[in-house]
Amino acid sequence: MRSSNRSDIDPFIVMDVMEAATAAERNGQHIIHMEVGQPGTPAPQTARDAVTHAMNDGALGYTVAMGLPDLRSRIAQHYGEKHNVDLDPKRVVITSGSSAGFLLAFTALFDAGENVGIGVPGYPSYRQILKAMSLNAVLIETTASARFQPTPQDISENDLDGLLVASPANPTGSILDKDELSALVDACTETDTALISDEIYHGIEYERQCVSALEITQDAYVINSFSKYFSMTGWRVGWMVVPDAHVRTLERLAQNMFICPPHVGQVAALGAFEATDEIESNVAVYAHNRDIICQGLSDAGFRNVTVPDGAFYVYVDITDLQIDSRDLARDILENAGVAVTPGVDFDPDRGQHFLRFSYARSTQEIETGIARLTTYMREKYS
Repeated sequence: MRSSNRSDIDPFIVMDVMEAATAAERNGQHIIHMEVGQPGTPAPQTARDAVTHAMNDGALGYTVAMGLPDLRSRIAQHYGEKHNVDLDPKRVVITSGSSAGFLLAFTALFDAGENVGIGVPGYPSYRQILKAMSLNAVLIETTASARFQPTPQDISENDLDGLLVASPANPTGSILDKDELSALVDACTETDTALISDEIYHGIEYERQCVSALEITQDAYVINSFSKYFSMTGWRVGWMVVPDAHVRTLERLAQNMFICPPHVGQVAALGAFEATDEIESNVAVYAHNRDIICQGLSDAGFRNVTVPDGAFYVYVDITDLQIDSRDLARDILENAGVAVTPGVDFDPDRGQHFLRFSYARSTQEIETGIARLTTYMREKYS
């Protein structure tokens, strides 16, 4: 049977690594998972309690396409509490995870063949979704000196219809401060470039504080999720905030593409807002894990470890080891029992020189992983 050219996209390598790690576990090998960006904690207790009550009380059928009104209102309240933004709940769109948000945003903002800039290294699904939608992903090679974030100059030097930025970023964990994000907003305004701000790691921040694009402009798409900060990856619920003039457009698209987000996930998400202490204790674990992994990787022999501002990843330059990141990740999995992600997932041109380590699991697992990596590096490179 025929197939489309736009369906010919690259695999999501971290998921392939996860599959290889799972296969090793089925064969009896104990694996420490540092490959996937998934919290090791369950959904908050208040979220699970809310689902229990809802399952006993109703059918959990379709909701309206834009999501439960109470959840949209609670998210709007969240922006007032966290970012001092007065947000109309009507501008909030509940989605089936942030992935659905990207599909909706790309569909609403761009026509086939238009150019959307994304910084590399960056989340690999950005460029694959763009290709699948017949859009051109313009890869902006960011630099360590710019903390691997796009700059206003990158916007002026490329013919862009849109720019997608992420703060905190995956895989680097870098955060744009208010001045840096404002400069990007200004550059997009001057060039009539639509701005999409990926804020799904908001809340997982350390010394630098996260800034929402909504603090600077109302003329942007903001995408967020309950997966990371709220520890609800498998519940598949996220949200978008869009300009007033785009609300009806998003509603029509959501009605036809998804009908509605999962009702049960929305119930859980609403309940999760009541779990601030539990969620913040998870962030405290990530902060502790960050210290352990950064020091541990350096002590193990990884010489170029940059401490992240937020999220739960460390992106490590392995150029000095003179080995392709895919080969090194494979060897570490086979011989150390630690699953890590090769940088080519995030940067197809320069990623062979990088590995990404996730520290989203328990502290005990991170300590065990570091011990195994230390032994591995001593045996291989001492």
